[in-house]
Order: sequence, then C-alpha cells, then structure tokens
Amino acid sequence: MTSQFQSLWRLLRGHRLRYGLALGCLLLATLLNYGVPLVGTVTIDYAVAGKTVDDSTPWLIKLFLSIFGGPEHLRAALWLAPVAMLGLSLIGGVCSYLKGWLVSLASDGIARRLKNELYDHLNRLPARYHDRTDTGDLVQRCTSDVETTRQFLASQLMEIGNALVLAGVAVPLLLTLSPSMTAVSFALIPPLVGYGYFYFRRVKHVFRQVDEAEGALTAVIQGNLTGIRVVRAFARQDFEREKFAGPNANYRDRSLRLLRLLSWYWSVSDLVALSQLGLTLMVGAHWVTTGEITVGVLFAFLSYLAILLWPVRQMGRVLTDLGKTSIALGRIGEILAVEREPEVNVGSNEPPPAAFTGTIAVRNLRFSHGGDLAALNGLSFEVAPGETLAVLGPSGSGKSTLMHLLLRLYDYTEGEIFFDGRELRTLPRTWIRAQAGVVMQEPFLFSRTLKENLRFGRGDAPDHEIEEAARVACIHDTITTFEQGYDTLIGERGITLSGGQRQRVAIARAILKRPPLLVLDDALSAVDGETESLILDALRQRRGRATTLVIAHRLSTLAQADRVLVLDHGRIIQSGRHAELIKEPGMYRRLWEIQTNVEAELLSATEAKLPVSPAGQP
Repeated sequence: MTSQFQSLWRLLRGHRLRYGLALGCLLLATLLNYGVPLVGTVTIDYAVAGKTVDDSTPWLIKLFLSIFGGPEHLRAALWLAPVAMLGLSLIGGVCSYLKGWLVSLASDGIARRLKNELYDHLNRLPARYHDRTDTGDLVQRCTSDVETTRQFLASQLMEIGNALVLAGVAVPLLLTLSPSMTAVSFALIPPLVGYGYFYFRRVKHVFRQVDEAEGALTAVIQGNLTGIRVVRAFARQDFEREKFAGPNANYRDRSLRLLRLLSWYWSVSDLVALSQLGLTLMVGAHWVTTGEITVGVLFAFLSYLAILLWPVRQMGRVLTDLGKTSIALGRIGEILAVEREPEVNVGSNEPPPAAFTGTIAVRNLRFSHGGDLAALNGLSFEVAPGETLAVLGPSGSGKSTLMHLLLRLYDYTEGEIFFDGRELRTLPRTWIRAQAGVVMQEPFLFSRTLKENLRFGRGDAPDHEIEEAARVACIHDTITTFEQGYDTLIGERGITLSGGQRQRVAIARAILKRPPLLVLDDALSAVDGETESLILDALRQRRGRATTLVIAHRLSTLAQADRVLVLDHGRIIQSGRHAELIKEPGMYRRLWEIQTNVEAELLSATEAKLPVSPAGQP
C-alpha cells in the first residue's frame, strides 16, 4: 500500500499546491457541514426542550449558544436556526465547488503531462521495441490507462482526504457530545474499513486481467481497421468476426467477474452501514428514554453518521480504484522504463560536422536481427560525394537492413560506418537522420493534406519548391486534378491514393527536404514503366546534388547508377557499372536476361493484339 501512495506522491509533482488548497477547502467545507447538525442539536435541546446550560454542557454547545445570543434569544428568534443552517450549507457548498475546481485543474494537468511524456518517449524508443510491441496495447496504455489515472486523481484521491478529514473532525466532536455514544456509533466502522482493505487485495489482480484483456481487444480492432481493404478483398469478414469474438468474450468474462466481486462488496458494505445506523438508533433511543443523552444529541449522532458512513463505505471503492490505478500506472511505467535510443553510443566531445558532404565508407559490417542467421556478413564499400550507388539482391539479402543501419535505426554489432570520416556511432542520431531524405519500402503518409505530408521533412518549404519537388517525382500533374489540389486531405496511411501515387508523394517529400543523402528503398516498385523513366530522368538531372543510394529490383532503375552492388546472403558478390556487369557471368547478368526477355515477350504479345489500320500500319 505504501508503494502506491509513494507513486501517487511522485505523480502529483507540480500540482501539489493545488491539491493542498483543495484539501484546505475540503476541511473548511467539512467543518461548516458539521456545524449544521450542531445548530439542530442546540435548537432542539435548548431552544425547544428548554434544557438549561450548566457545567456538564459540552463547550461546543456553549460556543454555539453564545453565537446565537443564548438559549432565551434563540428561543425568541427560532428563525435564526434555519438561516444559520442555510448559510453554513451555502458556504460549505462554495468550498466544495472550489475543491472540485482545483482538483479538476490538477488532474487534467497531470493527465496532459502523462500523455505528452508517453508520446515523446514512444517517439524516442529503439526500433527493436516497436518491432516486438503490439500497437493496440500501446494505444490502450496511452489512452485508457491514463484516463483511469485521471479519474482517480479527479475524484477518488480526494475521497481519501474526505474520509480522513470527516473522521478526524467527527471523532473529537462526537466525543465532546457523548463518549459512550461515540463508541457505539463507531463500533462497526473498523470492520467496514478492514473489509474494504481485504477486498482491495483480493481484486487487484482481476483489474490487471481486465486491463490486459481490453488491450488485446483494442489490438484486434486496430489491426482489422488498418487492413480493412485486405479483409474485404479476401472476403474474410466472417473469419475476422470469429477472431474478434475470442478476445471480446475474454474481456466480457473478466469484466463480469470483476462486477460480481464489486456487487459482493457493495452488498456487504450496505449491510454493515445500515446495521451501524440501526445500532446507533436503537441504543440512542434507549439512552434517550433513560435520560443518558438528549434527543438533540441523538439527532447530531445520526446526522454525523449519515455524513460519515458514505465516505467510509466508499473507502473500499477508493482502495479498489487505487488498485486499478496502480495497475494502470504500472503499465504506463513499463513504457517509460524502457531506455530511450541513445543519441551517441561511443563517447565523443567533438561536435557533429556543420555540413555533410556525402562521403560514406562501410568496413566489414556485420549485423543480425537475432538468431544464428546473419543479415549482413562483412560488407565493405565506399561512396563518393554526389555518387549514385544502386543495391540489388534477392529478398533477404540485406538491402533494407543496410539502409536501416546507415540511418542508425538499428546498431550494428561488428564493423564500422563512416560519414565524412566520422564513425557513425560517435554522431548524434538526430544529426544523421537530418542529413537523409528517405523513401521507405512501404511509404507511409499521414492523414493530413498533401501539402502537410510533403512538408513533413521541411516545414518551412515555400509553395514553389513544393511544386518543383512534386514535378521531379511526376506527381504534380496528378495533384492538380484533385478538387482541393495540394490541400486535398488524404486518408489514413494515404489510403485514398494508389500505390504509385503514394510512392511518388514520398519521393517528392524526400526531395523537398534537400538532403545531402537520398535513400530510395525500392521506391519505384509501384510506378509504371513510363512514369519510372520520367522520374529517373528528373533525378539524373539532379545528379551530384546528393549522394544517392537506390534499392530496386528492376534493373532499368539501376542502369543509370554510377555503381551497382549485388548482394546475396549479406555479402557483396558483384560490384561495378551496369554496362560492365551485364557482360560478366553472374546474378546481375542472369537477372538482366530474364527481365529483358520477359519485357520483350510482353511487348510482342501486346503488339500482336493491336488493331491493324487499312494502310497496314498498327
């Protein structure tokens, strides 16, 4: 239990003053609300029943009587009692409002800070973490778990303070009125609090199960919505519904189990609370008949119990919600505890270069994603500034892995990479990535306007440069046909665009950044041959402006490169210009012959189906 409160105390950082002021308002509201039954006690016993004031009269009763000008004055002006009750209740209500306002400001501020910290932290975690983590579960932790924490801080945390303040004020006040009646009135409260504590210990693990089940359900929903077109294309709606039914039923079963436990708690706590009221009423009524206490004192005790029992009964719920919040904070903490991507792995006091010329040297580079099979096996090559280097190889040969290592999305285990003579691990990751314009194998576009997507790498780019980059990528003419042009809002992941259009927008985005290093990872795979030729011509005119690394499977894309590397099983098996490699026996020439023959056959088949004009010309 102590650890939970320590976690909450740390969480309140920056908002403790607000909670302190809220606690002060709560204390004032409690004192005022507790004054209402005392006004009733004084009125019943001394103004109506005519009881006299003597040495045995509690000092608190004497204080209230003096405020009203004595028993005779109160008896002559009974209207003062309801006015006093109304005034105390009104001021107490204002204090309660201020308490709620302060707590809401603090809890919303803490939730906002938590979300900002989580969002920033997730953006700085290593790629390996995101490779093995379910996105749906992360979304659930950043939304539902944070909301659980906010709700506890907004309501239940002050319930703890409320119960403590109520008990702390009520006990000495009631002892002043009647010690024996106080003992009777509090007889069942310790068992009620103890029951709440053991209940909290019992259901804590159930809350974690419900939270995890909700995360799994969120993951299934997100995966289905992300791939909704694939689901429909393969007519797999029924399969997806059945797949969803499992996590949904699991979440329902665990939620029902929690609700059953909650119903037991509320039933038992209701019984105990009503029993306490009944016990107080029976014993108090008996003592009124024997003259041990007055009707006014019994009225005060019943009124105070009515005020006190609900918050005490709520302590079980508060402790339960504390358990739920501790689970939520634990799940949030699991994310925040993951170590961020280090900016620099090897200590270096030397600042990064002011500019990157584009010289890259790779020496004996080795890397494995895990397991015995290595993705790269001793790669070594160099790239001159402004040179266009093409990389070719079958799937799994290490092409994309090489690009990821150059961007430090992963850290290599052996070997070295140099940018302008500086070892990559001595350079900040942010600086490395700022030098590169990247088109990934699966280009990602945000659900924003085309202009905002294009400006993603360079937010201050003027409109004329945006259009220039779009023309180079052969997407400008397509964009102008849209009703909103560059202000067209595209769907999630660019779903409203075709595959080729998404690739061309991604190419334009990379070019607009004006990077000294341009990385095209199979960036023209979804583009038709004619458009590919136009893009390559435009890039060829820009040759020398940036060092360019191109990964492709179409040899026509690689033909104009300054040099081609052919990879197989993480090794360089061929290197040279296109004209040299097609003359040498090996993988490159085989692929060239296969692709050339296939294109020739397709062209012949197409020409054979063309209609022939009367003049004999197709």
